[in-house]
Amino acid sequence: MSTVIELIESGAKRLEEAGVAFGHGTANAFDEAAWLVLWRLKLPLDDLDGVADRPVSPADAGKVAALIDERISTRKPAAYLTKEAWLQGVPFYVDERAIVPRSFIAELIADGTIDYWLGEHTQRVLDLCTGNGSLAVLAALTYPEVTVDAGDLSVQALEVAAINVTRHELDSRVRLVESDGLKNLPGPYDLMLCNPPYVNSASMAALPAEYRAEPELALAGGTDGMDFVRQLFADAPSRMSERAVLVLEIGNEREYFEAAFPQLEVFWLETSAGEDQVLLVTRDALVAGAGVR
Repeated sequence: MSTVIELIESGAKRLEEAGVAFGHGTANAFDEAAWLVLWRLKLPLDDLDGVADRPVSPADAGKVAALIDERISTRKPAAYLTKEAWLQGVPFYVDERAIVPRSFIAELIADGTIDYWLGEHTQRVLDLCTGNGSLAVLAALTYPEVTVDAGDLSVQALEVAAINVTRHELDSRVRLVESDGLKNLPGPYDLMLCNPPYVNSASMAALPAEYRAEPELALAGGTDGMDFVRQLFADAPSRMSERAVLVLEIGNEREYFEAAFPQLEVFWLETSAGEDQVLLVTRDALVAGAGVR
């Protein structure tokens, strides 16, 4: 009879040999296998040490093997198989209608990095490109005095977001809005959060199958990845209060960002992935940099 840790180690070996890609909540084969094995066996995901030596019946080992098979054959991210993802210890439902949540903005909300720019004036928050609603939920949980609008172009993604808003009992404080960019979101907002589609077209063409399993709408940002951001920066000042700030994730596209907005004054914020993934820009800087009045 196999043990939990033996199933994880053999699963990790199979994932590695199959060449699956990670990055949707785990960074390596062992962590991915641990997630799938523990989930399939209905064991706590945060206590591997406590269950590592537990024996697993042949029937349950067969269920684990089938799940690893599915992960390899479909190349779907593990989160789509388990229908759950975690950000900052908070669980979220997710399926193929929305991108798997993994925004580094979640870290900045949790660790208070952006609190310097916030205050009593911070009452209305926008999470644009909300996807499954995770950042909107985290903002509402972290700042109990605010109300949050969660906007997305995808009606399907908003259906997933609605599940999470209700799951965390935030229906009275988080409003879901179908909107192409800021069109249906007049504001004014005191804090904007946005993890937009920013992957440049060359990178899109080279994405592993796991990323192509996600809605392309949530990833593709045009030739240089900045198409959505250009429109956002043009429209944002009219939707921002005087002291408002915008927190924007741009992934590995800092070089393209700086080429597109060479005069714009921004603050790069440190995350676990470094200092080039997420930036903060004030309304004043947007007005000055874009010539908006």
